[in-house]
Amino acid sequence: MCSGRYRGVIETGHGGIDLRGRPLVMGVLNVTPDSFSDGGDFFSPASAQRQAERLVAEGADIIDIGGESTRPGGEPVPADEQLRRILPAIEAARRASDSVPISVDTRLGSVAEAALDAGADLVNDVFALRDDAELARVVAGRDVPVILMHMQGRPATMQQDPTYVDVVSEICSFLQERMDAAERAGIDRERIIIDPGIGFGKTTQHNLTILRELAALLELGRPVLVGPSRKRFIGQVLGIDEPKRRQWGTAAVVACAVAAGAHIVRVHDVAAMRQVATMAWTIRQGT
Repeated sequence: MCSGRYRGVIETGHGGIDLRGRPLVMGVLNVTPDSFSDGGDFFSPASAQRQAERLVAEGADIIDIGGESTRPGGEPVPADEQLRRILPAIEAARRASDSVPISVDTRLGSVAEAALDAGADLVNDVFALRDDAELARVVAGRDVPVILMHMQGRPATMQQDPTYVDVVSEICSFLQERMDAAERAGIDRERIIIDPGIGFGKTTQHNLTILRELAALLELGRPVLVGPSRKRFIGQVLGIDEPKRRQWGTAAVVACAVAAGAHIVRVHDVAAMRQVATMAWTIRQGT
């Protein structure tokens, strides 16, 4: 097992993911009617295009586009509906920038294949290649980067009494096993990014523990992505029900995650969180 903070470049068709310097900011573009924070905001192609242009203008290093909500209680969306939602958004994002990598947030191989054909560069799978065997074949065959995330259960049930003996140790073991499985499927380990899955089958205390002990994930030797933006645990700590009012709590979590060594933060408010991430990283670097 490798250890220490990963520093390198993961090549993509557009720009590459350069992790040798400051942490990168992944901007969220949900083209769904029911996402927990921005459901319906960018559901139409015109609104998705405006948001893609905004994310690029605000300095997003990666744009993550998803057509299926994975919020607590979320239900699966068929492949054809996912594609109806995401393909215009991918095309809009590619028009907005030819150099910003685009991630497709999906669990399905057929959706990933079509998204890559439309201009996406990498796959973000909250199931870590466990839901559809075809997805691993697509990632391996196209030789694209993949984000493997930890989740206990499924979106529809994941927040029904999530339980761990040692949450961080169990997440690390899970991600190690999924990386090994990805390699067996023909995926180059050098193209894997890992995500502890903040809010996915975790209580508030679990999420806080993960953030305090984030350094343990760095010992897996792969880039670490953290996605805390506007999530419920922030609202529970601060007493804020409305997700869009959790930006200051999100900023605090982003700063802590970057200080702990996170390579990528996945957020809704790109311009503000890029400032937070860059400042936290600069303090950490001591320069």
